[in-house]
Amino acid sequence: MRYSGLLLPTLLILLFTVNSCSQKTDSEERLTRFVNPFMGTDGPGNTYPGATVPFGMVQLSPDIGYSGWDRIAGYFWPDSIITGFSHLHLTGTGAGDLYDILLTPVNSRATKTTPENGNRPYSLFSHNNEHAEPGYYQVFLQDYGINAELSATKRTGIHQYTFPEDENSGFIIDLGYALNWDSPVITSITIEDNQTISGYRFSSGWAPDQRVWFVAKFSKPFDTATLFNDEKKVVGDSVKAQHTKVDLRFKTSENEKVVVKLGISSAAKEGARLAIKQEAPKWCFEDLRKSASNQWEKELNKIKVESDNQTWKETFYTGLYQSMLAPTLYSDATGHYKGADGKIHKAEGYDKYDTFSLWDTFRAAHPLYTIMHPDRVPDMIQSMLSHYRETGLLPVWSMQGNETNMMIGYHAVPVIVDAYFKGIGGFDAEEAYEACLSNAMSDGHGIKEYRELGYVPLSEDHENWSVSKTLEYAYDDWCIAMFAKALGKDKDYDYFMKRANNWKNHFDPQTGFMRPKKASGAFIDHFVPREYTQDFCESNGWHYFWFVPQDIEGLREKLGDERFSQRLDSMFTFSPGPDADLPIFSTGMIGQYAHGNEPSHHVAYLYNYTGESWKTQKRVRQILTNMYKPVPNGHCGNEDCGQMSSWFVFSSMGFYPVNPADGKYHIGSPLWKKATIQVEDNKTFTVEAPNVSTENMYIQSVKLNGEKLERPWITHEELSNGGTLKFEMSEIPNEQLWR
Repeated sequence: MRYSGLLLPTLLILLFTVNSCSQKTDSEERLTRFVNPFMGTDGPGNTYPGATVPFGMVQLSPDIGYSGWDRIAGYFWPDSIITGFSHLHLTGTGAGDLYDILLTPVNSRATKTTPENGNRPYSLFSHNNEHAEPGYYQVFLQDYGINAELSATKRTGIHQYTFPEDENSGFIIDLGYALNWDSPVITSITIEDNQTISGYRFSSGWAPDQRVWFVAKFSKPFDTATLFNDEKKVVGDSVKAQHTKVDLRFKTSENEKVVVKLGISSAAKEGARLAIKQEAPKWCFEDLRKSASNQWEKELNKIKVESDNQTWKETFYTGLYQSMLAPTLYSDATGHYKGADGKIHKAEGYDKYDTFSLWDTFRAAHPLYTIMHPDRVPDMIQSMLSHYRETGLLPVWSMQGNETNMMIGYHAVPVIVDAYFKGIGGFDAEEAYEACLSNAMSDGHGIKEYRELGYVPLSEDHENWSVSKTLEYAYDDWCIAMFAKALGKDKDYDYFMKRANNWKNHFDPQTGFMRPKKASGAFIDHFVPREYTQDFCESNGWHYFWFVPQDIEGLREKLGDERFSQRLDSMFTFSPGPDADLPIFSTGMIGQYAHGNEPSHHVAYLYNYTGESWKTQKRVRQILTNMYKPVPNGHCGNEDCGQMSSWFVFSSMGFYPVNPADGKYHIGSPLWKKATIQVEDNKTFTVEAPNVSTENMYIQSVKLNGEKLERPWITHEELSNGGTLKFEMSEIPNEQLWR
């Protein structure tokens, strides 16, 4: 279609509003300057560098356009081309999904294509002309001479492009674009007027039923708009097919700026349109960018650390930033969302969140949220409970209103139980308890056999993961038992405490490891703990031996105190051989310890149970300083929706939740001379280690509010009440501390 006759006064008003932005700048030192969003975009991190706000629905980020493990998040640091900018991305996962609503700026220079990106136009770019910070991303597209800038509100992607003079500038919105596991099912585009495009993209991938409605507003009217079904031009104002796109063109003068605002919803076009109206009513890109930056600054200021070590500080604030990229907002501007039952629902009285990578995030990310975001936690739990109302089960790994059933366990349970015992309200405890029971009493994923036999037996199913399932179910059952006891459900408490001991059914006295069992009750014949087999979830017998966070003392008793301590030492010293064929997820290795994957994350703290806390301090400091760096290849494994970063945030402050639902934080080795944590009621909890340094990693003594700490942990209650935890550090270990 061709548009003409735009009144000159209207054009002048549009140009004025695009360029009449606030000129005020902040002179204060901002914590956002310590954040490097490129951390994890190289190596195994699988993060994206683009623009979003804390826990935002939109993740507007560049797409290289190639599929592959390295480009799970759409972007890979070693690459040199950009195909466009899509509005949804996963952070740090191993799942190739999303990449919805690709927008590509183009002009007459956009002539290069390649089969690897579906023969779409692309441009070369250089990291020398690329920049990212919280809420903002910029890159110069060399082949086009176009500078791209991205920002976001909660539910809208905000673009600003600076074009060269060209008779044929414009944009392509490509709904057929797909990467990795993702594939469009049905898409639709409507040209509403010469500044508005709307439509939807329904797709299937890792999550089978994804729906994204969008409305896009352009500050510059387009002269022509051409619709496509695949590569065939379509006459009219709308198109509906599996692969659709629209090509919008206009003339630009030298250095002309064009702004695009694109709102999204999973429920309806009205929600996407309202997002723009409520969150981005004006055309000023700089004001919206500043707003996004200020939102990040507010969140980052909840923890202030003091250190002379710039690298540590940058790593900390980048980790703190990445801990807030998920879960993501899911209810639209009207409160509606596409539910896990395929129906449209409205979140009444709360914001609906999704992207719950619970096998990862129950360990440290969600406990961190109870400290930093107690106002958001009730909404996250209500979101899990809404999933229960829609499906009859709590989420396992939910995304875009789907249950993916990725990974194992029913780890919404410890998240709910932890929040309940920390006094975080905003949800009905009885309903939450019934929701916890729903998963524990279901029949899928080996749970029926687990209930009947007391363990998950070996089978020939793909990814059977029998030992791992038993241990993780037993931990979740302990959480339910604690919940039942608090609610006065004594029979349930007894029942689930018995189930919480099911880990013992896999303990093999002969090898001293958790050994797979057949349905007959016999251990399997061939068992080598260091081997990676279908019996262990992305791990081996060494990693999963330690996953009994509810009963570490019971585990010590089974193995014997001396042997337990020796086993811990061996965990960090028994290295794989030079010819070992390690799987892709076995990274960040120290002996058999694999920090690049979650099952090992609590293990370094277990020396606190043996009276050898100095060894915990040594290993924690080693992991903190060797496995994290504020550079593209700075994560030693998948970042996993905030879990890897949350481990660093906790551990660098000197403590970590070994059992994520018991309200205790075990002492490690702090990095900061001073860390000040904002807690509720305008209180602060301060961690001080004045003489900490690279060499001074060992704790000589600890005082909590001036009193000597006689145990290697603090409680959440102590932290949330405010106060001071003070460490005296040394380069020499105190082997008598907490013996």
